Amino acid sequence: MGYLKHPDCLYVGGEWLAVPGSEAVINPADESLIMMAPVGTSAIVEAAIGAAREAFDAGPWPRLPQAARQAKLAEFLDAIDRRKAEIVQLIVAEAGATQMLADYLQYGIPMQHARHMVALSARDAVTPLPVEVTPNMHGTLTLGGGVLSREPMGVVAAITPYNFPFFLNIGKIIPAMAVGCTVVLKPSPYTPIEALILGEIAEEVGLPNGVLNIVTGDVEAGMLLTTDKRVDLISFTGSDKVGAMIQAQAAPTLKRCLMELGGKSALIVRADADLQQAAMHGMGGFVTHCGQGCALLTRHIVHNSVRDAYVTTLQAMLGHIKIGNPADPSVNYGPLIREVARTRTEHYVDIARSEGATLVAGGKRPDGFDKGFYYEPTLFNNVSNSSRLAQEEVFGPIGAVIGYDTDEEAIAMANDSDFGLSGGIFSANVGHAYEMALQLRTGGVSINGGSGRMSSHAPFGGIKRSGYGREYGVDGLNEFTYIKTIGFHGA
Repeated sequence: MGYLKHPDCLYVGGEWLAVPGSEAVINPADESLIMMAPVGTSAIVEAAIGAAREAFDAGPWPRLPQAARQAKLAEFLDAIDRRKAEIVQLIVAEAGATQMLADYLQYGIPMQHARHMVALSARDAVTPLPVEVTPNMHGTLTLGGGVLSREPMGVVAAITPYNFPFFLNIGKIIPAMAVGCTVVLKPSPYTPIEALILGEIAEEVGLPNGVLNIVTGDVEAGMLLTTDKRVDLISFTGSDKVGAMIQAQAAPTLKRCLMELGGKSALIVRADADLQQAAMHGMGGFVTHCGQGCALLTRHIVHNSVRDAYVTTLQAMLGHIKIGNPADPSVNYGPLIREVARTRTEHYVDIARSEGATLVAGGKRPDGFDKGFYYEPTLFNNVSNSSRLAQEEVFGPIGAVIGYDTDEEAIAMANDSDFGLSGGIFSANVGHAYEMALQLRTGGVSINGGSGRMSSHAPFGGIKRSGYGREYGVDGLNEFTYIKTIGFHGA
């Protein structure tokens, strides 16, 4: 299937620019070729930055009335929805997501967030400061007042990963554009098509030239986005190691960085928990999208009085997982993105065994798959919280069960991590679970599987090596602005 109308081009300054290089984009389920996608050069990235800078400094977009920007972005989102079936099919093929995951989580939720962000952007950008009377040098009193004006940051470099590409592309470009910024979007080389389609839609709806630019390229090309002084803000989602490199590259030009990085999030299961519900949620913590999610709950800190029952319940649930090509709607567990990801998972299985953890399920490549990067969902018990399996992000389908005896011990274990992105607690005593949640050093906590954290109103992000800044909600919208204070007084 031909997904792109301009398969040899990148979208820069409202035009499709041909590039000489290309790279194979393959389907991780069967290793078939989806297409040869264009690979940009440093010159193309330079042109994209220049187009975004010109569009911000001299173009109409930042100067439009907010209602006009909202109307254009609503038109943009409507055009995306008209291509939903095609995009969902692409998410399945390019990212290896199951049909259900592609439809509701990889497409449905980001589109809901996007429309909410557009609506939120109608909030007052200018708000008054309290009026004050202060002494002045003339011995009289000055009546002073002023306003706070939220202004767009400028040119945004949006750099996105392969695991939830459409979700994150939309999650970065919509709030940035909604407040008047211009954007250069650089997707993962594994999943470029879901980004380039957005260029076709921008062209279709007449988004002003240079407001949205979409490029690909090697490390050198990418470094231009993180070092060029014409870029005002970097919004990056990816690993903590790459995030640290980008922050260092951005330091000489003192760019603002928004970093949504890795995680090793903990699910605390108290003795009074509904084990069926806790195990179901816990399974999702490492089975969803083959464990390729930064906020997934991969550390299961379970009260020792119920740990055996929890593990047995979870083991039984894993027996009902159907592994296969996600093009089949009945499949609920697909492949990892590439061989390097599967090899990394295998490496951590070996590490866990060497550290003395007990393998409960999985731990190998499934039988009957000659093609595709499949690995069985894998569960370990008797894991030490200080072990590498418990402390390092695998980004693969491995769950680690760790025993505890007191709530204080569980909280200490959960907080004993370089990461702090997500978390969960299961308990019949919801009030006590809430008090525990307040003590967890992480960006978000779900109690009894509560879905509030996926709300369009809820900011998302982490602390420690999970990054800083927030996405979604009004806090996420405001990340793409700076505050200007305008004062005035009368004697």
